[in-house]
Amino acid sequence: MKTNETRRAFLPATVATAVGVAAKEHDMKTNQIVIRKADERGVAEHGWLHSRFSFSFAEYYDPRHMGFQSLRVINDDIIEPGEGFGTHPHENMEIISYVVEGALEHRDSMGNGSVVRPNDVQRMSAGSGITHSEFNPLDDQPMRLLQIWIKPNELNVEPSYEQKHYPPEEKTNTLKLVASPDGAEGSVSMHQDARLYASIIEPGATVVKQTESSRNVWVQVVSGKLTLNGELLVAGDGAAIEKAGPLAFTGVEPSEILVFDLA
Repeated sequence: MKTNETRRAFLPATVATAVGVAAKEHDMKTNQIVIRKADERGVAEHGWLHSRFSFSFAEYYDPRHMGFQSLRVINDDIIEPGEGFGTHPHENMEIISYVVEGALEHRDSMGNGSVVRPNDVQRMSAGSGITHSEFNPLDDQPMRLLQIWIKPNELNVEPSYEQKHYPPEEKTNTLKLVASPDGAEGSVSMHQDARLYASIIEPGATVVKQTESSRNVWVQVVSGKLTLNGELLVAGDGAAIEKAGPLAFTGVEPSEILVFDLA
């Protein structure tokens, strides 16, 4: 094992009407969608690790992409069989792992040892300081995960760990809350005024999020193809919406997305 660290589409008429009515009270000028295209992300290739960075990370630096509100990191990582990150430290960060394919073996200085699989959400509050390791325990297939860092609203909290499973049927054609400040609706909890939703959207299905106009939203497309208020998004794309208001997601192909509702 290594121990390295290192467009436009149209909404269905009924959806367009619903969003349009809500938008009259919201001022669509504040509803601009800024797309972070998949092929414009940062790239790191290490042989055993293949990474795509939505925001500046490690040796990839772009002052235009330093994060979005409290969201600091979205790394789309593929780890080769039997490889991974050796023991390394973190502090004062809320770290969420979302496994897409394969499995992630985790061990940390708090005494936790687990395997994270698709449809699991793992959350670590690094707080005053932790160390941990992450490996692909499979010897016959790569694994893919989204590594997410959110800046906490309180420093040097006691480190903690949480992991929960959300079956696909709980996420299909709806927005399933999987992380929140207070652990609402069975979500994992974190130290930030942020909510993370996961959704699997079938072709032709529409999911509407009535976001408060004071909130900001980042959408990350895990897989597939869909429209967001008429803008086409494909796998790997991200989208930033400040003062978000109503958002309508319509599946073009079977799709999976993560939606961050941020202060």
